[in-house]
Amino acid sequence: MRKIISIITLMLMSMSSLTAQEWLTNFNEAKDIASNTNKNIVLVFAGSDWCAPCIKLERQILNTEKFLKYAKENYILVKADFPRKRKNQLPENLQEQNKQLAEAYNKSGGFPLVVMLDKEGKKLGEIGYKKVTPDAYIEILNKMIR
Repeated sequence: MRKIISIITLMLMSMSSLTAQEWLTNFNEAKDIASNTNKNIVLVFAGSDWCAPCIKLERQILNTEKFLKYAKENYILVKADFPRKRKNQLPENLQEQNKQLAEAYNKSGGFPLVVMLDKEGKKLGEIGYKKVTPDAYIEILNKMIR
C-alpha cells in the first residue's frame, strides 16, 4: 500500500511540475531563454527567510497555480534571493550575481521588488507587493509591457 501511495505521489508531483514554470536563478540563462522564446523576464528581488511582504507575495500571487500557468506561457521567471539566515545562504557566485542584479535593477534596495524586463534585460517597469488577486497582478505586469 505504501508503494502505491508513493508512486501516486511521485506521479502527481511530476505532473504538477509540467504545468508550473520553474524559477530560474541564473540571470544569463534567463536572458538566453527569453531571447530564444521572445518572452519578457520577471525578476523578483526577495528576502525569502526574513521579509514578510516577500513571503506574502510568493504565497498569495507568485506561487499560485493561476500565476504560474500564465507565466509559463508569457514570462521567464527569475528570483534574486537575499536570505539572511546562515542555513539558507546561497553559493558565493549566486550571491555575487544577485548583488550585481540589485545594483542594476534595485538601487533603492526595496523588498520585495518585481521588475519587468524585456528579453535583452532593459527595465520596463517595477512593482512591489500589492494585496490583489493573481489576475490583477498579471494585469499590472502586462501594462508595463505595452
